[in-house]
Amino acid sequence: MPMKRKNALANIDIEERGEKYPEVAKILEQVYDRKKWRSRGTALDTLVGTILSQNTTDKNSGRAFQNLKDTYEDYHEVMQAPEQEVIEVVRVAGLANQKGPRIQRALHTVLEQEGELNLDFLEEMSADEAREWLVAIKGIGLKTASIVVCFGFNGDCFPVDTHVNRVSQRIGFTPEGTTPDKAHYIMEEIVPPKDYFAFHIQMIQHGRALCKARSPKCEDCPLSHLCDYDQGTGDYA
Repeated sequence: MPMKRKNALANIDIEERGEKYPEVAKILEQVYDRKKWRSRGTALDTLVGTILSQNTTDKNSGRAFQNLKDTYEDYHEVMQAPEQEVIEVVRVAGLANQKGPRIQRALHTVLEQEGELNLDFLEEMSADEAREWLVAIKGIGLKTASIVVCFGFNGDCFPVDTHVNRVSQRIGFTPEGTTPDKAHYIMEEIVPPKDYFAFHIQMIQHGRALCKARSPKCEDCPLSHLCDYDQGTGDYA
């Protein structure tokens, strides 16, 4: 077991915290349906798109990604373009001064390490190995790496963003104050791998619709009878 996973799971009673999972999963599937994984481009597309999606809306990151595709013939051109030019192309995604160089740096790293701009080789690795390879790229964190593995080729990673981390703590899957990085490993023990993709999407939908950071709509929540937060056992953020 990788040390990061071992440390994250220390003193965590997975069996107890996972007792609610079957009922929670059943309810969320009834409310939000079950999204099936399908390929939406290459794993490299997923990496670039995820970098663009950080701290912005899906609409704006989507526009920025399309701008890249419309402006450059391929990722080689993106990588070789003047840095300021790429920054302007992705400006609509926000934080362009960070995201433009981060994309180019990631592309350079992939090419240097593998000799081509392609991440298909990650599918032959274990999920943990693929994720570790990705986080070795400067500027790529655990969430981005997990999204690439999960969304890029339906690999066994459970991504944790702010919505997932908040809902997980409120329900009681993870302890209050758990960092997103630690939550990745805890949730991967609680959620069956076959459900990673669908349950991740459902938790995001629930976080956006009802389990909001401020003024959560507990009175309308179908999980209220299962939720530590609504039952008053803690003051979760």
